[in-house]
Amino acid sequence: MDQSREVEILAVTTTVGSVQAAQRLARELLAARLAACVQIEPGLVSHYRWKGELCEEPEVRLVIKTVPGRESALQALFAQHHPYELPQFTAVTMQASDTYSQWVRAEVA
Repeated sequence: MDQSREVEILAVTTTVGSVQAAQRLARELLAARLAACVQIEPGLVSHYRWKGELCEEPEVRLVIKTVPGRESALQALFAQHHPYELPQFTAVTMQASDTYSQWVRAEVA
């Protein structure tokens, strides 16, 4: 395998409405071995248009560290466990250190 590919990890970002919802989703992701780490960042305020109305809501961001190729499995888990009707799902491939990448790969089944 190409050496540069060996150190790629995937960071998936989503948001939920509370720290408790973020913790529940993080536990589901870890239990399913779809994530090596889920970082929870409270204190956001999102402004958006939903069903024709302008909205402003507090949110909590989750950054899910996983491996490339797990997007479909993550989206399937979101369909079952994410509290939003239309969850944010954005993914960025990142270069990680060899040791961190190895740990992520070992944790994600």
